[in-house]
Amino acid sequence: MPIRPLPPELINQIAAGEVIERPASVVKELVENSIDAGARRIEVDIEQGGVRLIRVRDDGGGIPRDELPLAVASHATSKIASFDDLERVASMGFRGEALASVSSVARFSLTSRHAGQDAAWRIEVDGGKYTDARPAQHPPGTTIEVRDLFYNVPARRKFLRAERTEFAHIDDLLKSLALAREGVDIRLSHNGKPVRLLKPARDEHAALARVAEVLGPEFPNHALRVEHEAAGMRLSGWVGLPTASRSAADQQYFYVNGRLVRDRIVAHAVRQAYADVLFHGRHPVFVLFLDVDPAGVDVNVHPAKSEVRFREQRLIHDFLFRTLHEALAQTRAGAAPQETAAPVAAAFGGYESRASQPMPSMPAWPQSASQSRLNLGVREEPLADYATLMGGANASPSNNTLASFAPRPSAAWSPTLAQDPEQGDDIPPLGYAIAQLKNIYVLAENAHGLVLVDMHAAHERITYEKLKNGRVTANLRSQMMLVPLSIAVSAKEAAAAEEHAEALADWGLELSRSGPSGVVVRRIPSLLEGADVGQLTRDVLSELAAHGSSRRLEELENELLSTMACHGSVRAGRRLGIPEMNALLREMEATERSGQCNHGRPTWVQLSLAELDKLFLRGR
Repeated sequence: MPIRPLPPELINQIAAGEVIERPASVVKELVENSIDAGARRIEVDIEQGGVRLIRVRDDGGGIPRDELPLAVASHATSKIASFDDLERVASMGFRGEALASVSSVARFSLTSRHAGQDAAWRIEVDGGKYTDARPAQHPPGTTIEVRDLFYNVPARRKFLRAERTEFAHIDDLLKSLALAREGVDIRLSHNGKPVRLLKPARDEHAALARVAEVLGPEFPNHALRVEHEAAGMRLSGWVGLPTASRSAADQQYFYVNGRLVRDRIVAHAVRQAYADVLFHGRHPVFVLFLDVDPAGVDVNVHPAKSEVRFREQRLIHDFLFRTLHEALAQTRAGAAPQETAAPVAAAFGGYESRASQPMPSMPAWPQSASQSRLNLGVREEPLADYATLMGGANASPSNNTLASFAPRPSAAWSPTLAQDPEQGDDIPPLGYAIAQLKNIYVLAENAHGLVLVDMHAAHERITYEKLKNGRVTANLRSQMMLVPLSIAVSAKEAAAAEEHAEALADWGLELSRSGPSGVVVRRIPSLLEGADVGQLTRDVLSELAAHGSSRRLEELENELLSTMACHGSVRAGRRLGIPEMNALLREMEATERSGQCNHGRPTWVQLSLAELDKLFLRGR
């Protein structure tokens, strides 16, 4: 068959196969065009799930009469004009192929009135055939109608789902756009019935209300406000507490310069930030906005613009991880919202934590040396013996790294309360212990009502954080391998080992490149003695090659410390005295991430006086 150029209609239909997957894809392109046009109100009317009709009406700047044919022409756009513009794309659209693609697979009409014109004009396209522009009645702005989608491509139409499913995709799409464009009024109707009205948000209070409308009314009650700026980047938004996690990653919204994206670097950073507090198999909930220099992100990597490529991937990864990790670390049990969050907290009862600001300092409580270790009078062996157990029969505290910083239980003690509950109004966040239930739960009274604490889970987190801090402050020990281990890896992983050799050595893992696709392991962290060195090295290098950073060594050590903390914590069934229970509460208030145990389970629950009254029908 001879080589010949394709007709424009076929070119547009091929492009439509990449851009227009279903009716929601059409809505996405049209609504993003309205946003780029400066619209403050967007109305979307759908019939039969978008197959019969998609109508998008906005009050944007409009299109002049002489530019209407260009608006539906392939590769014609007003958003970029040069290669430099492509390098710094700030608009939602930029390729100039969306309207041409849509009009090639549907019966298409465009009616628009430019802000500087007295009349509106209408143009129609049917199967790639244009009609001349003619006058029409229309207020300033643009209306686009897409009828009988895929009428001339029956093979594509057969792949569409049921009407309810296709409309659900459209609804989800508009909700995700509404989160990023909080100042735009978005209205959605289906088969002539109003379905969703997202009013514009004028302040942070209203913005959180819009988030609650999308993610559910309970989200603000279990969310942290994040706002941090560094290295020319700014991260803001809300992240759900670990207790608000879900079984599926269906409520994760991440925006780069206002564009919703799915990115593996972002997903990896978020997953690592939650690693220490999230229950196994659960997924966090978040709405996050990352603002970066447009020149630092390439949006021209996916036809639907749902993926991006960061030029400084490692910098982005570390910035996201450290910001979220710090925000989650500041969620101490009983911590009150900051004053800057007062309007939001008052309306939704939520929490707020700004990674760029320190948490409010906890009240000072007299503490003895033994009290700081929270012995609780439990008769158990020193944690160094658990390190011996984990290291094998021949291991001993003298040659194990953990022995240098593992907390050792001291003799039983009887601490004195810093303040009597009956005196004064200065009640600590978790209040004062009043009883122990079934030797498992601590019951305490605070200013809001009743606090229930799982004493083993709480003490486990406290012990775990102390072990981690001890590892950081102590000199990290490593041991030379008797026989260096040669490992075959990919060329990319070998290059990563060479590039990050100094950082790996800081963690006690000494690697050297032994060829184009091989490394030699000469030294490993003492804490990981007995681990599968080959698999560990491959995991670390795989993450370094893919993400530019790896926390695999730290994660493995944390797993061991978590096991030790579990064995070394006060057990359920142990009777505690009131002073011991109060000491536990004070430690929880001062310990990072004390709202969850090492396995992600909650350590405490607050029952307000109103909730208690409701249980007994008081006030009715």
